[in-house]
Amino acid sequence: MLLDSLHRLTLLVLLCLVQALLFNRIRIDHCILPLVYVYFAIIFPRNYPKWASLLWAFFMGLCIDAFSNTPGLAAGSMTLVAVLQPYLLELFLPRDAEDTIKASARSLGWGNFVSLASILVIIYCVVFFTLESFSFFNWLNWLESIFGSIVLTLILIFTFESVRKR
Repeated sequence: MLLDSLHRLTLLVLLCLVQALLFNRIRIDHCILPLVYVYFAIIFPRNYPKWASLLWAFFMGLCIDAFSNTPGLAAGSMTLVAVLQPYLLELFLPRDAEDTIKASARSLGWGNFVSLASILVIIYCVVFFTLESFSFFNWLNWLESIFGSIVLTLILIFTFESVRKR
């Protein structure tokens, strides 16, 4: 358990630093933003305690909010993704899957991992950008932010997943 917590803490710090120092500075067309830290909530294993995944995701969102000056947006959105992740993961697991299976392309297969990651990133981006704009006055900018960020985030997550554990 201690080794797993250290591994998660290392991944949290790494993703926070990459997001804060690199990806927050990349804003394409003033609205499309890569949100790669969602990957942290996607890869929780099947038997991971729900309370622990909620705390980890909330803490990750809180760190991102502190670096990005978005009070509560990332924390709330990440917590929602952590709530939904175990239930969505069950939809994409084989019936005879082990209890210790991790959400990855290797264990789920690329098709199921792409589906799981896509659903969670879509939910995250819709909630995040809806809370950020908090109105539908400029709905074209809102839609552009959501769809552009979904595409860019998914490309980066699939890139991370393809180079992970080779």
